[in-house]
Amino acid sequence: MTEFGDFISVLGEFGLYQKLLVLFLSLPLLLTPFQMIGQVFMVVDVPHHCNTSWIRAVGPNLTEEEQLNLTLPRDADGAYEQCSMYSPVDWDLNSIVAYGLNATEKCSSGWVYPSAQPPSLLTEFDLVCDKKDLNDISQSVFMVGLLLGAMIFGPLSDRVGRRPIFLISILLQGLFGVGIAFVPHFYVYMAFRCVVGTSVSGILITTLALATEWVGVASRPKAVLISHCFLAIGQMILAGLSYVIRNWRLLEIAGSAPTFALFFYIWVLPESARWLVTKGRIEEAKKVLQKAASVNKRTIPPELLEQLKPEKQSKSGSTLDLFRKKHLRKVTLIMSCTWFADSLVYYGLSLNVTSFGLDIYLTQLAFGAVELPARLCCIFLLQWFGRKKTQAVLLLLSGLMCLVVTGIPEDQPVVITVLATIGKFMATASFSTSYVYSAELFPTIIRQTGVGLCSMSGRVAGIVAPLISLLSQYHRAIPMAVFGSVPVVGGLLCILLPETRSTDLEDNTGAADPQPSSRTLEILSQRDTAKDEADSK
Repeated sequence: MTEFGDFISVLGEFGLYQKLLVLFLSLPLLLTPFQMIGQVFMVVDVPHHCNTSWIRAVGPNLTEEEQLNLTLPRDADGAYEQCSMYSPVDWDLNSIVAYGLNATEKCSSGWVYPSAQPPSLLTEFDLVCDKKDLNDISQSVFMVGLLLGAMIFGPLSDRVGRRPIFLISILLQGLFGVGIAFVPHFYVYMAFRCVVGTSVSGILITTLALATEWVGVASRPKAVLISHCFLAIGQMILAGLSYVIRNWRLLEIAGSAPTFALFFYIWVLPESARWLVTKGRIEEAKKVLQKAASVNKRTIPPELLEQLKPEKQSKSGSTLDLFRKKHLRKVTLIMSCTWFADSLVYYGLSLNVTSFGLDIYLTQLAFGAVELPARLCCIFLLQWFGRKKTQAVLLLLSGLMCLVVTGIPEDQPVVITVLATIGKFMATASFSTSYVYSAELFPTIIRQTGVGLCSMSGRVAGIVAPLISLLSQYHRAIPMAVFGSVPVVGGLLCILLPETRSTDLEDNTGAADPQPSSRTLEILSQRDTAKDEADSK
């Protein structure tokens, strides 16, 4: 029986058509870091104090220093309190100077920031003092959007196709991303961020499906990881643009508006031929396969095309299918734990870029620069050592780096940043490995459902990560201890997974273990034949 992998081999496993497809899939990923971690640069902490202009009514000629000295209490270090003020009184200025003020209260008339400070989320929506935690909460809301995207777009792309979900996700990201730049209230900002998170999730999981389903066995890691390299490049672009554009609204437009330049995808982006076959849409599959072969300057023999038949099990899969069979249940549970660990350590480090003690723009540039080799080296690691070993070791090392950081004194910011950067390298490589591994472990009819479920687990970790950072108010080492211990457990669980290197993608839920590709079997058969001939001589 002819397998779909045979058609990929004939038209070219990673020809010009697939390279162009990977490029088209990768371009939106340049903007993804703006949505995921761009807020870090919009809420940079600045000096602030309560607005005490009330005293100007009785002392219009006071200097700024005199005003602050009369109306603001000082902390243990002698600096002005940032979140409290002396309660206003109906005294004249001489009485205030003579007797002083004692009763304090929280800031009741807003805050004052440096006049030269460009508009930021922090200064425009007063994300300080009692509202300071809204920064981390809004990051969690974005992660809720990622979770919703995995829940909605994962199963939906298995039912209606990869292409429409990808296009819808791009449109949503552009519309609501630009819309964020014009929001009047912070709660509207969070709602829009949630929608953007949903669209980002749709882009990521459909990119994974299209990148893996259009290429040959040996080129799957290459296709996925090349697209992920654009995420790293996007992070470096983010560091540069956020340094130049300090106005948060302009930065948001710069990170979202370019999405509209991709409108031509409506005409050039193909549907997954493998998905079309599983849905019984054979004629459509033949057309896109012939187009791919034409671009690759290959020809698919007509007799081979005639062998393209619908799969016996062509009905749509459901989430329940992942738990009905023992081998899929094991894969689903362990990969969900793996994605949770990946996401927790990745976002735990990425969103805490301001807490490592060095310049945040340089640290972000280093984080972005280290992601590029991390994703590229995965191409070789997955080929040399296989998926299981690579996944387990990278998770363990990323967790260990975080645990080591907990023992470094706070007055060693360079050491902390170097260790965090190494941890980010390992976490990035581990996350990329999970994308490749997941796509190979789940069969085609429920691939997006399975990857979507794993992605949901990762998004739960993304929601939790900013909230775990709040525990630093009790002890600075607690967040890093949590970010480090979870990946260690996840790495150990990966030992129980099957290896998928050099195996064909499964289309149905029947096979308990990944099967060697037809090309692999051919090579093995040739080796056995050669060995038998040598023995006979």
